[in-house]
Amino acid sequence: MKNFELFLNETGISIFYIKVGLGFLSSFLITFFSIPTIIKISKRKNLMDEPGVRSSHLRKIPNLGGIAIFYSIGICTSIFAYEIFDLYKFLFASLIILLYVGIMDDIVVMRAYKKLVAQVVVSVLIVVGSDVRIRNLFGIFGVYEVHYWISVFVTVITFIILINAFNLIDGIDGLAGGYSLICSALFGISYYRLGEYNYPLVILSVVLIGSVLAFLYYNMSNYRATKIFMGDTGSMLLGFLLAFTCICFIDIFIDKKLFSIPSYHLESAPVIAVAILILPIVDTLNVIIVRLWNKKSPFEADKNHIHHKLLKLDLTHRRSSFYIITYYLAIVTVTYFLRHTNVNLLLFIVLFLGFLGAYIPDFIFMLKNNKIKTNN
Repeated sequence: MKNFELFLNETGISIFYIKVGLGFLSSFLITFFSIPTIIKISKRKNLMDEPGVRSSHLRKIPNLGGIAIFYSIGICTSIFAYEIFDLYKFLFASLIILLYVGIMDDIVVMRAYKKLVAQVVVSVLIVVGSDVRIRNLFGIFGVYEVHYWISVFVTVITFIILINAFNLIDGIDGLAGGYSLICSALFGISYYRLGEYNYPLVILSVVLIGSVLAFLYYNMSNYRATKIFMGDTGSMLLGFLLAFTCICFIDIFIDKKLFSIPSYHLESAPVIAVAILILPIVDTLNVIIVRLWNKKSPFEADKNHIHHKLLKLDLTHRRSSFYIITYYLAIVTVTYFLRHTNVNLLLFIVLFLGFLGAYIPDFIFMLKNNKIKTNN
């Protein structure tokens, strides 16, 4: 290994770029070649997703794609970004728990409270055990440094919300996977620009991109024989890891006053993180508000999600996913160019644009119906 590193130094090639390239390629290939076997076993054992109230599909489809995503992330991160598991000692344990709970739910459907207990456990493990916390709000609502126990409580709630939020947007082909890919790319680029101290997180983001990209090849397939869903296993893993990378991103901009850790300052860091994850946040908050307004349980299944609204406009799954991701990516672009605006004003703009995107399909549907009525 030392000889190899000496050779790289002589040629001027950074070991980091080798890790990035191999991490991406390995994660892509592992997922790509694992999924056909998972599809075959799922069909043989009848481990399929049954169409239901939330489902936008009419046929039974294998739903254990998340296993391949975990398999790829577990192997490639351990090899190419092992520093992450050394620095955040409870991260891998948390992923194992989510894998078990996700598979159980995808196969036998667990009770909601059991899933919630597991989510609380993994969140506490990573927040308390690995000290991954929202420590500072950078002036949002006038709050800066957050008291330790309030920080723990808020961060645990954040993890639980984002884990479930990604589960809720996983309703049409390509949406949860495509959005996860975009989020990973945005966080990965940000980490890269913030210097080599954050390189392990860059590699984690690249591994996520490679794995999800391979999954999307099958998830977006027009052939039923090769189609698969990520299931709760995949959506919970991705939601958890993106919540983890989001909080680590915010934490970078807090001055630790340590010589070994570089110091950066960006007051709008928490709002940028919210903007990157705006789709699952807005979609979840919106459906909960609608259900409570209609005096229904916030946990009751319905078709008030943004992707359901686009399907009502007779759009295909691919078009719906493309339009949703493009709109919410535009919000990230707006946030980036306004990043030096007052943090509270910027948060208001991000949330306003986010909720506006949730109701644009309703407005288009109403105009379409009025036009049909007028023509009749």
